[in-house]
Amino acid sequence: MAHPPGNRVSARIAAVSPSATLAVDAKAKALQARGENVIGFGAGEPDFPTPDHIVAAAEVACRDPKSHKYSPTAGLPALRDALAAKTRRDSGLEVTASQVLVTNGGKHAIANAFAVLCDPGDEVLVLAPYWTTYPESIALAGGVPVVISTDESSGFRVSLDQLEAAYTDRTKVLLFVSPCNPTGAVYPRPEIEAIGRWAVDHGVWVITDEIYEHLVYGDAEHHSMPVVVPELADTCVVVNGVAKTYAMTGWRVGWLIGPTDIVTAATNLQSHQTSNVANVSQRAALAAVSGDLSAAAEMRSAFDRRRQTIHRMLNEIDGVTCIDPDGAFYAFPSVQGLYGREIRGRKITSSAELAEVAIDEAKVAVVPGEAFGAPGYFRMSYALGDDDIVEGVNRLAELFSDAG
Repeated sequence: MAHPPGNRVSARIAAVSPSATLAVDAKAKALQARGENVIGFGAGEPDFPTPDHIVAAAEVACRDPKSHKYSPTAGLPALRDALAAKTRRDSGLEVTASQVLVTNGGKHAIANAFAVLCDPGDEVLVLAPYWTTYPESIALAGGVPVVISTDESSGFRVSLDQLEAAYTDRTKVLLFVSPCNPTGAVYPRPEIEAIGRWAVDHGVWVITDEIYEHLVYGDAEHHSMPVVVPELADTCVVVNGVAKTYAMTGWRVGWLIGPTDIVTAATNLQSHQTSNVANVSQRAALAAVSGDLSAAAEMRSAFDRRRQTIHRMLNEIDGVTCIDPDGAFYAFPSVQGLYGREIRGRKITSSAELAEVAIDEAKVAVVPGEAFGAPGYFRMSYALGDDDIVEGVNRLAELFSDAG
């Protein structure tokens, strides 16, 4: 029997855009493989190796026959206990192991959270600039992303008036991220409290992504919203992972924390998606979160130094302005001052266009703001060597100085 005509790919999946950050990183690596000297500011991953004691725990796990078998979907019991203890230690949020689901990285935790909370047509408030994955995960879950734009005039932080203006009777979830990817913005405690109380008053769920909790600088501090606003605890999901704090992006271990009914539902979903996260990775994560934060402190010190370098150098380029990032490991400079100029025979009208010129002419890879719902900016990771940062920004400065 002939199949009825139609699209080969479902409309739901065909609507998904590829990850812009991974695409930029892939292009940079492809050029490097061809012998090009490319400086890549695209990927959001530490340039440090995973600490030795974590790798050693994985080596032991590889040889343990228990690691070779299925394990509980929600995660190894010892890891769930450790994650509850780690959360209490690091943010002050009191949770039990039954409120923890171990996932295949932070992206999986985010996807599970939206899948469990969103019915078709439910609106999710997304604060722009946003990480590229968020709107895609919302749409795949049947939700509707409602984007609220911020800019450097507010430090890329949303106001209560903006939240109020975006709220409708279909608003189900507020997505909150601090420290923020891509801007490096960190919300002060009073603003977190005000936003959390707004969510409680409006009966809106909060999904808060805390993956950069340990990467804050200067006087900035990370505060977990359900700790600051305890009344939110029953309508809040916390997403986190080992990737950034412990330089474990490739190990693929994240988790979500929430009310037990939400965690049970997400576990049921995951039991059909992937079942358990790889046991060796879970045992490595157990060593990571059970240990101290000395390795994280060393990385943070290096990131802080690089942050100051990239911030200073970007602001020295004519046509570029950059606010001081308080967290994560990204600078988010505005390049709108270069619009209308001609660089190497190309008249610049957008940050996407400028990013193409940067990699083609200067062999510098950046992610344009269009990928984050914020045209006019670049996201530049400073999780790369000090010398590469200086060389990369100098190349951009030289390229942009040719603008006519």
